[in-house]
Amino acid sequence: MHVAMNPIAWFEIYVENIERAKQFYETVLATSLEKLNDSNDSGIEMWSFPSNMESCGATGALVKMEGFSSGGNSTLVYFACGDCAVEESRVEKVGGRIHQSKTSIGEYGFISLAIDSEGNMFGLHSQR
Repeated sequence: MHVAMNPIAWFEIYVENIERAKQFYETVLATSLEKLNDSNDSGIEMWSFPSNMESCGATGALVKMEGFSSGGNSTLVYFACGDCAVEESRVEKVGGRIHQSKTSIGEYGFISLAIDSEGNMFGLHSQR
């Protein structure tokens, strides 16, 4: 089967406290999020994860929007890491908790599962 592109194009993580969630992900992933302009003036606040449109992979944003709450959803986003134990070690320091510590998934590498500061579960994935 030939796949022309990554089937995931975008993800959104809904949050209730955008500043707390932004600090959480910036600290855990050691990155900076960028504010996206609300071109429709709809009251939606979004902060996107870093992206390079020329390379593989998906990107997305933290989203604060009336009528959408955090936690209890069924979508799980995995963030790519060099060694997921490094990012895992930062989770509890910024208000999250570890759901499953770094675990081997055989030839596919390693994963960690964590709960962010807003109650959303997310994954960390690495090859080592």
